[in-house]
Amino acid sequence: MSIVKAAAVQISPVLYSRAGTVEKVVNKIRELGRLGVQFATFPETIIPYYPYFSFVQSPFQMGKEHQRLLEQSVTVPSADTDAIAAAAREAKMVVSIGVNERDGHTIYNTQLLFDADGTIVQRRRKMTPTYHERMVWGQGDASELRAVDTAVGRIGQLACWEHYLPLARYALIADGEQIHSAMYPGSFAGPLFAEQTEINIRQHALESAAFVVNATAWLDPEQQAQIVRDTGAPIGPISGGSFTAIVDPEGRLMGEPLTSGEGHVIADLDFSLISARKRLMDARGHYSRPELLSLMIDRTPASHVHDRSVRTDNGNEGRTIELL
Repeated sequence: MSIVKAAAVQISPVLYSRAGTVEKVVNKIRELGRLGVQFATFPETIIPYYPYFSFVQSPFQMGKEHQRLLEQSVTVPSADTDAIAAAAREAKMVVSIGVNERDGHTIYNTQLLFDADGTIVQRRRKMTPTYHERMVWGQGDASELRAVDTAVGRIGQLACWEHYLPLARYALIADGEQIHSAMYPGSFAGPLFAEQTEINIRQHALESAAFVVNATAWLDPEQQAQIVRDTGAPIGPISGGSFTAIVDPEGRLMGEPLTSGEGHVIADLDFSLISARKRLMDARGHYSRPELLSLMIDRTPASHVHDRSVRTDNGNEGRTIELL
């Protein structure tokens, strides 16, 4: 596919409601489908909502909000992911979206990638939650740190400050991503955060020679007021910080970025621009020196139990279970 119509979506959650936010996402996919969009990125953990409370409450205070987030988080697969899959299939759209994923009693910051037939082709958990987020989310492994082939091309995904991990970014560059799906929380940490996000995604577009489709969320004034009432925190830390945009392989913004309100940025991604950029600078090819500098990745899925066979004194095979 040489030209792909892509959308970066800036959207508010239905605060504290998994079902409400899923329904809102499904309706947005259908709306974009009617506009001919073939690929869309939604914000970081938009379902059910980013854990804003963890940025403004101490660990001692956040128990109630943490429990509420756990109860509203998404099991994969489930009726919630089935609903998104059905919408993607109906719209014939590849969808990248961030969710709070519940696995037992642990929450992960997870990126889901739905192909145009509704199949989940990637479930990737954020490897290093940032600062306050470590009180909320478990850590992912590198088993899905790779680009994935889809109906619209080869797609890589990273969440928020994973873009400050140059080795993680290089893993996707080396995998030949053509579209990079980036997602950040939005309505978070003020205008400096938005400025830093712009630098992050434009630099990655230049280094990867890929298109970057970046989505941030948005809290409306009533949602901000609700969080202020529920946490006792000031409004400043949950304001600003939104920067929804699409960047071409030359690092140029395609269209006007969204920094407030709900909406979307749509652009036609002409894949010939990838070749034009890589002719001059291909970080996985002629502009690399693998005999001098290379990357090692352990993509072994992390397991909490390692089952090993051992030989006992009487010659029989026994078994030990090593708990880590």
